[in-house]
Amino acid sequence: MNSIKLFKYSFFSMVILVFFSCKQGADKKIEEKEAKKPNIIYILADDLGYGELGAYGQEKIETPNIDALAKNGMLFTQHYTGAPVCAPARYMLLTGKHAGHAYIRGNDEWAERGEVWNYRATILDSTLEGQRPIPSNTVLFPKRLKEKGYKTGMVGKWGLGAPHTDAIPTKMGFDFFFGYNCQRQAHTYYPVHLYKNEHRVHLQNDTIAPSIKMPKGADPTDSKNYTDYTLNDYTPDLMFNEMTGFISENKDNPFFFYWATPIPHNPIQAPQRWVDHYIQKFGKEEPYLGDIGYYPHMNPRAGYAAMISYLDENVGKLVKLLKDEGIYENTLIMFTSDNGVTYSGGTDGKFFNSSGPFGEAYGRAKGFVYEGGIRVPMIASWPGKIEAGSSTDLVSAHYDVMATIYDLTAQEIPDDTDGISFLPTLLGDENNQKAHEFLFWEYPEYGGQMAIRMDNWKVVRQNLKNKKEPTLELYDLSKDPEESNNVAEEHPELIRKAAAIFAKEHQNAEIERFRIPLIENGLLTESK
Repeated sequence: MNSIKLFKYSFFSMVILVFFSCKQGADKKIEEKEAKKPNIIYILADDLGYGELGAYGQEKIETPNIDALAKNGMLFTQHYTGAPVCAPARYMLLTGKHAGHAYIRGNDEWAERGEVWNYRATILDSTLEGQRPIPSNTVLFPKRLKEKGYKTGMVGKWGLGAPHTDAIPTKMGFDFFFGYNCQRQAHTYYPVHLYKNEHRVHLQNDTIAPSIKMPKGADPTDSKNYTDYTLNDYTPDLMFNEMTGFISENKDNPFFFYWATPIPHNPIQAPQRWVDHYIQKFGKEEPYLGDIGYYPHMNPRAGYAAMISYLDENVGKLVKLLKDEGIYENTLIMFTSDNGVTYSGGTDGKFFNSSGPFGEAYGRAKGFVYEGGIRVPMIASWPGKIEAGSSTDLVSAHYDVMATIYDLTAQEIPDDTDGISFLPTLLGDENNQKAHEFLFWEYPEYGGQMAIRMDNWKVVRQNLKNKKEPTLELYDLSKDPEESNNVAEEHPELIRKAAAIFAKEHQNAEIERFRIPLIENGLLTESK
């Protein structure tokens, strides 16, 4: 009898042991599977031109670390922003919507609140900060990543809401935020405060409002007259430190990090060591006195190049951190820009050939739907997954990023997205890569504009919201990347095709200032 009891005890003990061993093994496999979720870092430069990186042909500005991302990964030659300025580009990136479906279609400072452009008033009253809030039910893709177990963080420029509203990063899918809630506050790299999550962080900087010029009669060749424009706490330093802290704290979890750096958006403010480097390289130059906006600068070309090289230096530091933490091999890094190069604030796009073949002058760069305003650099790096030194001419856009990340993290891609996953291209599976029938832009500012790219053909319409005659333009980008030879009259069938796409894809803007009457009232015809 005792032998029988002993047998039963031993048998059940063995069953229990096997059960727990199997459970531990299954749990371990689950943990290993979870651990294999890739980290994702998305770096969004601000007003960085298509041609301002060495990997894209830049010859004057040094960007060895970003170039190394391209050398170790993939370079996109036909990648586009969703809009030619800050706020709508960011909205379309995070929602996967093109401009015909977007809630935010231009910059909107929510001016009915009061003196929103008064820097001192905004410091005293936080309800004047920020931009018009996006609706609280807007789904940004970081929120979906959180639901899949990702930690989500952001530093830099937000621009899609305001303090005291639901449209702030930590209520829109980010676990952590540090930076500028308000785009206008980002018009200085030495502000009085930034935001950490929901609260202000006060900095050791004096109140020097954006666009303040030197005193009348001051000598522009005397460096002492520029001291007001270089203060104590340089925000790119602070934001980089917060980002690296977040990554180190979450190295054992899958994470998504959105580095929305304000560089190289005006004003020209950079660490002096980098400015000195370019002064030695470029030689003496004419000071910029602030007559086209933002702060004066004694060496504007050197200062502008210094900002980009400083950003590049920090990209190198970021890669080193990932390697030191042992997570580099499991991290997808994407680097791009929110729109094309600017033309104001002392920048000299022509000197740097900032847009490559596309042009940098007003009317062809930031703020416009020509290639110089919307085609942007894009580099993706993921060791062992993306072929080193590869490139692609896939026509893609910011609003493809959401679909790509959902594809990467095994999530269902929503039917209402305008994006297409470019993950097959990243992984070298071009045979399974879907292609866009068209890319779509609609922009209510700078006179009112629209553009549609179909294969190598691009239709552009200007002057849709001013008193000038609306244009009707068609360019063959394969032969005319500068968009200098309008062939609209030679291809009426392409104009009709674009008109049909526009009629199908355009939805009337919800916000009054984003409406273009010629479009909203159905008065936009095929003829000039």
